[in-house]
Amino acid sequence: MSDELSMPDLARNPDACRVMKRPVPVAVRFADSDGTCETLEGPVRFRAGDAIVTGTLNEQWPVARDRFDETYERVTEGIYRKRPVVAYALRLKSPVSVRVGAQRDVLEGQPGDWLIQYDEGEYGVVDPEVFARVYKRADEPGEPDAAAK
Repeated sequence: MSDELSMPDLARNPDACRVMKRPVPVAVRFADSDGTCETLEGPVRFRAGDAIVTGTLNEQWPVARDRFDETYERVTEGIYRKRPVVAYALRLKSPVSVRVGAQRDVLEGQPGDWLIQYDEGEYGVVDPEVFARVYKRADEPGEPDAAAK
């Protein structure tokens, strides 16, 4: 496999939709040492100090500390929520390999999963059940639409 994976710009893909994370509280702990987190989509490495986030289905994923500080806000001790930011999402029709996280580990997205583009060159793969609980279309009523980055 090549070191670089060719990824589409979902902002230009007519099949992609603009989405936002709902303000769902998540449990967070900060890693004491380097390690690997077994996400629903596969293993992702993290460094000491990175956030290990536990979601609504007890799924876990790591977030690099600098990225975590930029994108999450504290609710109470050990509980955080993602700040509202528009991303792009595409429901996968075929398997795709995606580099994720600060360590650029490769996850394999499967048909039915969602490919999320959080920023230029920053992608994630999200399980369909998690996507349904945690994301909403950016133009869905109920919360003000955030401006794209």
